[in-house]
Amino acid sequence: MKQAIRVVINGYGRIGRCALRALYESEPQGNIEVVAINEPADLPTMVYLTKYDSTHGVFNGSVEQSANGLCINGRNIPVYHSSKPEAGPWRELEFDLLWECSGAFSTRAGLEGFLDAGCPRVLVSQPAHSAQDVDYTVVYGTNESGLQAGQRIVSAASCTTNAIVPVLDVLDRSLGVDRAYLTTLHSVMNDQPMIDGYHHADLRRTRSAMQSIIPVATGLAQGVERLLPRLAGRIQAKAVRVPILNVSAIDLMVNLREAADVTRLNGILETAAALHPALLACSNHPHASIDFNHDPHSAIIDTSQTRVNGDHFANLFIWFDNEWGFAHRMLDVTQAWAATFAESSTRTTRPGQNTHYHHQGV
Repeated sequence: MKQAIRVVINGYGRIGRCALRALYESEPQGNIEVVAINEPADLPTMVYLTKYDSTHGVFNGSVEQSANGLCINGRNIPVYHSSKPEAGPWRELEFDLLWECSGAFSTRAGLEGFLDAGCPRVLVSQPAHSAQDVDYTVVYGTNESGLQAGQRIVSAASCTTNAIVPVLDVLDRSLGVDRAYLTTLHSVMNDQPMIDGYHHADLRRTRSAMQSIIPVATGLAQGVERLLPRLAGRIQAKAVRVPILNVSAIDLMVNLREAADVTRLNGILETAAALHPALLACSNHPHASIDFNHDPHSAIIDTSQTRVNGDHFANLFIWFDNEWGFAHRMLDVTQAWAATFAESSTRTTRPGQNTHYHHQGV
């Protein structure tokens, strides 16, 4: 029997809770075991929001409050309430890696605070500020083979990057991508106010999230180029927040180097989905976004929306559950990274000095 992969969750918001629920609710995730949670919220609120979720429904197991944490399906998970990395109980815990799900740390200096305080490794649930802030950035299904045991800080990229990179990779390898323009239609996020208020330096983001379609800044193009450096200089992107609770979409316009019609394009994508059924899917049904709530795929290509103008200019429409799909990729990356851990690696002792492994290609 394989040794359990012992994980601590830092930040128990949307992604932290979804990752834990995905671990319990979905296909068996091997031997991942959550051994502690660090979250400033009080225990009764954590229990309540684990059990009842407006987006993903009622948890299908038992959730109770224990003397020191959450008791899920009869198993106790201690909860801590440290507000800073250096104040966490990391040296007291025996674990393999920390899921950094608070969203508060995106620079190397901030993330190394966890390592300095005793965390063996950190998997970040967002893109880092730059490629140099992490040892590696992973889009599962594209470049997880580059994970190494000596890496200490790894980013699982973003929900949007996980949705678009596999599709662009397939298109570029099959037909060649000359230029691409991505428009993300993203559901509201908790950095937006419900009513107009003084919440952000970007004046658009001071407006009510549920009353308007709101353009926002995005680093998606840079994120794609980080994962697919062969496409550097060929990708542009914009993002729009739309007033729905969950599920997002990407409208992809792409100039292809090789001619293709709708039938050929959809055939290439359907073949890719058949090869990677846990990550990609295709559907030609008349969908609305709600159809993909709680969908674990990284991307679902709506083949009914594929269009071609001339021989080389194509338009694709891609759905993704920005919460549930990404939560499953956190589990997948954890499994892939843990497979590289040496037998001598680190629970009660830390690995050697950090070595920088920067992503050079896919």
